[in-house]
Amino acid sequence: MSATEVGLVVGSPAAAEADAVVVGLLPGEDDGHPVLVAGAEEIDAAFDGELAALLDLAGASGKAEEVVKVPSRGAVAAKLVVAVGLGPAENGIPDGEQVRRASGAVARALAGSGRVVSTLGTVDLTAAAEGTLLGAYRFTAFKGDPEAGKKPVAQVEFSSAGDEDGLEVLRHAVAVAHAVRTTRDLINTPPNALYPETFAARAKELGEAAGLDVEVLDDAALAEAGFGGVLGVGQGSSRKPRLVRLSWSGGATPVKKVALVGKGITFDTGGISIKPAAGMDHMTSDMSGAAAVIATTVLAATLELPVAVTATVPMAENMPSDTAYRPGDVLTMYGGKTVEVLNTDAEGRLILADAIVRAAEDEPDYLVETSTLTGAQMVALGTRTAGIMGSDELRDRVAAHGRAVGEDAWAMPLPEHLRAELDSRVADLANVTGNRFGGMLAAGIFLREFVAEGLPWAHIDIAGPSFNTGGPWGYTPKGGTGTPVRTLLALLEDIAANG
Repeated sequence: MSATEVGLVVGSPAAAEADAVVVGLLPGEDDGHPVLVAGAEEIDAAFDGELAALLDLAGASGKAEEVVKVPSRGAVAAKLVVAVGLGPAENGIPDGEQVRRASGAVARALAGSGRVVSTLGTVDLTAAAEGTLLGAYRFTAFKGDPEAGKKPVAQVEFSSAGDEDGLEVLRHAVAVAHAVRTTRDLINTPPNALYPETFAARAKELGEAAGLDVEVLDDAALAEAGFGGVLGVGQGSSRKPRLVRLSWSGGATPVKKVALVGKGITFDTGGISIKPAAGMDHMTSDMSGAAAVIATTVLAATLELPVAVTATVPMAENMPSDTAYRPGDVLTMYGGKTVEVLNTDAEGRLILADAIVRAAEDEPDYLVETSTLTGAQMVALGTRTAGIMGSDELRDRVAAHGRAVGEDAWAMPLPEHLRAELDSRVADLANVTGNRFGGMLAAGIFLREFVAEGLPWAHIDIAGPSFNTGGPWGYTPKGGTGTPVRTLLALLEDIAANG
C-alpha cells in the first residue's frame, strides 16, 4: 500500500479543490466559542467570520485530538471543513507536539480521503507533516488482503507561514517519518519472519541502500571473537545469533563520532526463567532498540549529517531448550569480564554488554544505547515515558531532546549503593540483584560496568514507550511506535551543530 504523500498547497486553502480542509482549534475561555489557530483566516473569511461559532454549534470544543467535520456547502472549494482540537496552549500558541498529535488524529480520521489541505502547517510545518505521515501509518504486510479497509489518506498539502525553505522542511520531515515507519515495520514483523538471520539481512539491505558500511557476524564469527553474552543468550534457539554493524562516515569532515547500540532480542520467552504466557506475544517488540538504531543510522546518512555514526546491534532469540543457558551459568563476555546468570530473563543486558564493549573500541566521542530492558521502567514511569541513565551531562541532554520532540523522557539516577547488589560469589558480577527494587537502575548500573572509562554514555530504557498495547492516539498507532528514533536524531543534529 502506498504511503501518504505530502506537499505545499498552491494559492489559498479556501480555493483548493479537496475532499477536506483542516483547521485547528483551541478551547475557548469562560465557556466561549473555540478559537481558531493561525492559518484558518481565509477559511474563516469564507464563512463570514462565523466559522468558530459554526464549529461550536457542531460540538467542537478545541480539546486535544477532537475531530469535528462539517460540510462546507460551497463556502470553500473543499467538500468538508475538518476542525481538530489542539488543547490549551500557552499564550494561544500551540507547541510542535500539539500540532503533531492533532495532525496524526486528523490523518486517522480522514483515512480513505484523496486530497486534503491542512492549515496546521502555518503553525508548525515540520510537526504537521511528521504527525500526518506517522498518523497515517498502517502495517498490512501480513494481511490476507493488504488493501482491505480504508486506505490511508492519499495526499495532504499544507499551507505554511511563507517560508522559502518549505520544501526542504518537508523533505526532512518525510525522511524522519520514513525512519520511524521503518522502525515500526521491523517491530511489527512477527518473530517467525524476523529472527536474527533475517533481521541481519534486512539491516544489511537497509544499510547498503543508504551507502553505509555493513558488517555481519554469524554465530561462528561471534564465537571466534569471544562474544559470550550474545552466544549465551542465543544458544537455546535453533535460529543462531548475529551481530550487525552499520557505519555512516559523517561525510568529508565529521564533527564527532557517535556509537549507537540497540537491543535486538527478536523474541523473548524468558528462556529457562520463562515468562508468564499472558502478554508474551508482545515480546515480538523486544528488538525495538535495535530497529531504532538501525533506522537512525540510515537516517543520518540520508540527511548527510556531519557526524560519524556506527550502530552496533546484537541479535538473538531467547528460547528454553536442552541447549539453553541456565540460571547459575557463568558467561565470559566480549572483553573478558565474567557474569553469573541468576535469571535468564535478564538477557538483554548480556547481549548489550558485548555490544557496548565492541562499540567503545571505535573510540567514539559519545555512546548511546537503547533497549526494551526492564519492566521496572514501566513501574516507575508508565508506558509513555522513557527512563534515561548514564553520564550526567549526556543523560540530561538526551532526556531534554526526548521531551522536545514529543518522545517523553526522564533522567534517572544510578545510585552507587546498588552496585554491591550485583556482586557475585563466582564471577565479576551477576546479571540481576537479589530483589525487585530499583530494577531499572540496577540494569543501568550493570551496563555501566562495560562502558569504557571516561566515555560519555546514555542508556534509554524504552520498555513501555516502544510498543503501544492500547488503542491509537495522536500519531501513535497500536503496536510498534518507533521511539526513540526522533530523540536520537535530535541528539545527532545537536552534536552536528554544537559538538
